[in-house]
Amino acid sequence: MAKAVVIGLGKSGNAAAKLLKSQAWDVTLSDRSTSPLLKPQAAELEAEGITVVLGDDFDPETSKPELIVVSPGVPWDVASLVKARSLGIVTIGEMELAWRNLMNIPWIAITGTNGKTTTTALTAAIFDTAGYNAPAFGNIGYAACEVALQNQALKNQGQPIDFAIAELSSYQIESAPTLAPQIAIWTTFTPDHLARHKTMTNYFEMKSRLLARSHLQIFNGDDPALQKIGISQAFPIRSNACWTSVLGKDHLIGNPAMGIWIEDENILFQGEIVMPVNLLKMPGKHNLQNLLMAVAAAKISGISNENIAEAIGNFGGVEHRLEYILTWAGIDFINDSKATNYDAAVVGLNSMKTPTILIAGGEPKEGDDREWLEMIKAKTAAVLLIGVAAKQFAARLESIGYTQYEIVETMENAVKRSGQLAQSLLQEAGTLQVLLSPACASFDQYRSFEHRGDDFRHWCEYWSKEWGELELG
Repeated sequence: MAKAVVIGLGKSGNAAAKLLKSQAWDVTLSDRSTSPLLKPQAAELEAEGITVVLGDDFDPETSKPELIVVSPGVPWDVASLVKARSLGIVTIGEMELAWRNLMNIPWIAITGTNGKTTTTALTAAIFDTAGYNAPAFGNIGYAACEVALQNQALKNQGQPIDFAIAELSSYQIESAPTLAPQIAIWTTFTPDHLARHKTMTNYFEMKSRLLARSHLQIFNGDDPALQKIGISQAFPIRSNACWTSVLGKDHLIGNPAMGIWIEDENILFQGEIVMPVNLLKMPGKHNLQNLLMAVAAAKISGISNENIAEAIGNFGGVEHRLEYILTWAGIDFINDSKATNYDAAVVGLNSMKTPTILIAGGEPKEGDDREWLEMIKAKTAAVLLIGVAAKQFAARLESIGYTQYEIVETMENAVKRSGQLAQSLLQEAGTLQVLLSPACASFDQYRSFEHRGDDFRHWCEYWSKEWGELELG
């Protein structure tokens, strides 16, 4: 029996191990952590005949597997994986394993620094409304290998999946060297994940490889960096590439005959009116950009205008991305936990229509924070800082003369303090919003940005009930 090792216990690693086991591999799942929280997962996998080794520093020379599958969170250049590749051991990511099992299905792959999740969710909603079985996976929804397992079962019933809709981070692209989607969408390109990729050139190459291998390409033509890439032809951009613009046909980078744009409050694809833009309930120009890319993928795939309009009219938004939580005493609480870098946080703040109490902080990332700081000056009434980045962010705010901040450390304290501040600020401003938009990763205090957003929701619900209609002291 051929031997496979999966590196990394978690949703992706577990799904990869189960998929390989279903195909008669002898599977070992290895994870360096010894956390007691992993033991229930380990027990479930072992009950299915998968060996789990916790606290393991994997050595490919000792275990000698034929295949190594790596979870997305595991750096591609750790010593054990470099060694495995030097030994000629086939080493791939979980996404590549899914691709090898789903390559007969048309893939729509969405990548980019920001906007991936919303674009993926919009695309999946349209395909679902059109009656297709088109699960969203990767950084959203299912793990990729969960979808491959689903498809195995559905194929046996004669009803395989129709489309695979994948949200791909640079980590997943890095370890999926043969993934070649039918349609690839590039949403935005700004600095991110530089602690892992080291340079913007490396980060660019990760993204561009996916687009270069795709059959059809869709680009956000309003993104300044992608505009430069389109003009310079920095990698093979196809002649039939679809460029978008919310600013109109005259602003398209590519061939207008292939493009999608907004004109007279309507979306036009290759000159045809598809739907009015006001069907989308989500605020912000960036969401119109996301919408254009999703509609382009749907039109290229042959979905009708009626199905597209119905799906967008019923679309309620994405969890953790400018997600409305509740209103207390006239104050809206908004969850933007998905804003894990400065550029995403700028978009979040720019979408606020009233003075805002911002909750920011977490595990800091490299990047240019100047536009974010200017947006804070323009949009916020106060800033509450949490997590490891709190002191660093406080120093940056001081450097621009912004003093309306407090270090509150935890989410519980931040939500409680936001309610206290809001009472006096509301009297001055008339309307107010409390926005969690961290501009940071979550791993200093949380398992994921979703976990952080869920904690924000919990404390919003808790404190709003505690406060009731009483005056806050």
